[in-house]
Amino acid sequence: MGERKGQNLYYPPDYDPKAGGLNKWQGTHALRERARKIHLGILIIRFEMPYNIWCDGCKNHIGMGVRYNAEKKKVGMYYSTPVYQFRMKCHLCDNHFEIKTDPQNLDYEIVSGARRQENRWDPTQNEQIVPETKEVQRKLFDDAMYKLEHGAKDTKAAEEAKPVLGRLFQRNDSVWRDDFEANSRLRAQFRTRKKELKLQEEKDNALLARSSLAVALLPESDNDRRMAQLMRLHSSKTVHEKDKERRNAILNRPVLPSTCSGKQSIGSKQSNAKLECKSLGIVKRPASSIGKPDSSSEQTEQEKRPKLVETAPEKQVEATTTSKAGTETRPQLLLCNYGSGSSDSD
Repeated sequence: MGERKGQNLYYPPDYDPKAGGLNKWQGTHALRERARKIHLGILIIRFEMPYNIWCDGCKNHIGMGVRYNAEKKKVGMYYSTPVYQFRMKCHLCDNHFEIKTDPQNLDYEIVSGARRQENRWDPTQNEQIVPETKEVQRKLFDDAMYKLEHGAKDTKAAEEAKPVLGRLFQRNDSVWRDDFEANSRLRAQFRTRKKELKLQEEKDNALLARSSLAVALLPESDNDRRMAQLMRLHSSKTVHEKDKERRNAILNRPVLPSTCSGKQSIGSKQSNAKLECKSLGIVKRPASSIGKPDSSSEQTEQEKRPKLVETAPEKQVEATTTSKAGTETRPQLLLCNYGSGSSDSD
């Protein structure tokens, strides 16, 4: 079918075979738009991302295998191998990043606009086959003794790896002997896990709806449960127990105040009365002095005046006076002097 490609092309009537092919005669390139910068040494190609990267513009992850329309140009030589550089635009933002080939290390190197996600490791740590470097290959080709020593090391490493390889083969055979059974077991585990995730999602949505929240809930852990139990406030008594205690307290409460409370109230009233007497200038005088303006009689009565016995203000205050001639009892009264003085002589 290849020979018919030339026959399927349309040749206009004014076509001149001396001009060459159709593209040359029409002044176009065979790659059309992909060669629009060919005069600058740039060719538009389809480039596939060789590894995972992070875009410096939008900080998003771009996975390995994502394809872009990249501008390819030659930037140098490594011995006889050309070094190419590719410039492409991120599909998530307006940032451009550039990647070039690294023939020396058989890898790609990021020039600008992105950074590599480091997933590299030393292949000797997980017992992978490491290709020989150029120096080792040169020594193997030139030095026979080094080649013999290198072969002995390879043989020793193969003998040490035989038991490990045997165990791996046995495990693989025991697990994947019946492909259908293994696949069914894996699918059953997948279905069970899917149901658990769906149930958990429904619970989370119900909780968010009750709380009027719009946040992502993390899975529960034992530490979170312990902290929630410690922070939860538990009532020591139920509502019915509290109502019963309140009812019993009302039923057992006395109708009249108790004696102790009465005494305490009387004592408090006495202290208030004392304070009021001192502050208001209340003077205590005997009843015999009332209506006697004579000062000598007042002095005689003061000498004969006994010490007052203070009791509760509710009771009548009485005192006993003893004279030279005999003993007699006279009632004592509380009188208030509203004059300017506060002494007994006033």
